Amino acid sequence: MTSDTAEKPTFGVAVPGINTPVFDERAVRASAGILFLVGFFGWMTAFYTGNFQPLRGFGALFLIEMLIRLTWNHRFAPAMALGSLFVRWQRPEWVSAKQKKFAWTLGFGVAMVGCLGFGWLGFPGAWMLALCGLCLSLLFLEAAMGICIGCELQRILSQEEP
Repeated sequence: MTSDTAEKPTFGVAVPGINTPVFDERAVRASAGILFLVGFFGWMTAFYTGNFQPLRGFGALFLIEMLIRLTWNHRFAPAMALGSLFVRWQRPEWVSAKQKKFAWTLGFGVAMVGCLGFGWLGFPGAWMLALCGLCLSLLFLEAAMGICIGCELQRILSQEEP
């Protein structure tokens, strides 16, 4: 098999010179920042006014974003596409796709619990504010400081080096 006929990775981006599928960390961080801003607006609205509709909308948006990233293609996820657009002139910083898949799966799980809690399960508003606050904290850490808790958990639980 020659390099011209190399298979495309099913998750991540193939970059010449890197043996494993990767993602651009700058685009991921930019998309986390976008999601954080939208979610923080919804969280503050719910906290100060008791109107949970914007937070419910954010939960649905976040769930759809993670679902697209995990199952279809990260390029079609709205926040990821916008984040990639914002950083298109910067030199990419590549990070392993395995770590991001684990982190985004955790994000999807938290979003699923949040959406089910808001909808069918009818959790109290304080519980939902706490769950969404945790999610927003993780988004902030990723966007502002480059600390991906899901990636760190994957690194700790995995026997492979990233």
